[in-house]
Amino acid sequence: MNVYDSDRMKDSLEPLGYQESSDLQNADMIVINTCHIREKASEKVFSELGRLRKVKQRAQQEQNRQVKIVVAGCVAQAEGEEITKRAPWVDIVVGPQTYHRLPDLVAKLDPFQRNRLIDIDFPPEIKFDFLPEKLGKRGPAAFLSIQEGCDKFCSFCVVPYTRGAEFSRSVQKIMDEAKSLISSGTKEITLLGQNVNAWHGVGPGGKDWGLGRLIFALAELPELERIRYTTSHPLDMDDELINAHAEVNKLMPYLHLPIQSGSDKILHAMNRRHTVLEYLNIIDRLRSARSDIAMSSDFIVGFPGETDKDFANTLNLIDKVGYASAYSFKYSVRPGTPAASKSLQVPEDVKSDRLLSLQQLLDAQQFAFNKKCETKKFDVLVEQKGERKGQLSARTPYMQSAYFDGPESLIGKMTQIKISFARKNSLSAEIFNQKEVI
Repeated sequence: MNVYDSDRMKDSLEPLGYQESSDLQNADMIVINTCHIREKASEKVFSELGRLRKVKQRAQQEQNRQVKIVVAGCVAQAEGEEITKRAPWVDIVVGPQTYHRLPDLVAKLDPFQRNRLIDIDFPPEIKFDFLPEKLGKRGPAAFLSIQEGCDKFCSFCVVPYTRGAEFSRSVQKIMDEAKSLISSGTKEITLLGQNVNAWHGVGPGGKDWGLGRLIFALAELPELERIRYTTSHPLDMDDELINAHAEVNKLMPYLHLPIQSGSDKILHAMNRRHTVLEYLNIIDRLRSARSDIAMSSDFIVGFPGETDKDFANTLNLIDKVGYASAYSFKYSVRPGTPAASKSLQVPEDVKSDRLLSLQQLLDAQQFAFNKKCETKKFDVLVEQKGERKGQLSARTPYMQSAYFDGPESLIGKMTQIKISFARKNSLSAEIFNQKEVI
């Protein structure tokens, strides 16, 4: 979502003459787009701002040049006033629902008056309606945000407070943006949302569509090769969406479906509103719909009140499912969330030990899944050059990074590769059959 938002901020600033630069020292504006999910991510923002202060001072002293610093995203939303107190050299603070106003805020800046601007209110207007229709170059694979916000209110999560209530874009707006991406060369689209499968958009004739129906419609766009979506909530995996996995070949056989814990007691304390058995039943239905589907998930260890038995239940769940990949974290207290005030906070050393055990199991499963892919052939979309000369990079249908030698002319095209060697985090491959996209 932050990558998508960053791209849209770039689109909105282009009419003012701004273009993306990799040269930090000579940039006229530096935008930090932030995440507030975990405490570590939040603190990294302030650390980065300390570094950027020196960049700004150097530009002023050595070049008599004013550098604008913008903090955007969820940390900006949650800690706007704190940012300007701790880092008064920041010029603009803008939230994830108001970044469409960034061009106006830049125009209002007076670098000599030091009029710091903060815009973190939840606006009455829908930001997507005020973003430029013209999209900048995105590349062979691109993100498309269709849903924002969250009404689930998991007790550990700040998203409902930083992103607001659930909002779904209309079918027409989504299809228009998808067609715009495709016309500029995009061949894979990942549909985004905090709870993307909670999307219910207004379709033709005012009818309500669900995500499954949208995927069927997108699959009819002839030049779109692959479809993905993330991140999903178990409560919103309906029959139509599961059926899309069975019938839409363009929908990749990989699903990120977070559960967070394998203990019903902890799931209840997290306000997840589903049980382990209900989650496992969804997995069974998905695998019945598409036998080659691979699963990914999120796990939090050390949630308040988590016992050794609760943690053991999480390990048991992982054993039952068998994940192709997963993200795992120690519980992090987020101010303002219900879990922050809970008693029975788990000691840090216990969290660390549990996380290590959990990650050893998940890493073993990921490596085993990758090893099973050796000698298999996959159609892939070549996205970019690899790290060494003559190397290309792509992602398999299962989101694995695959590296192989080939001409740069393949970038942006579909080709078939054969996996020659698997590592824990990547695959080595060779081109098996070059496929020219018509």
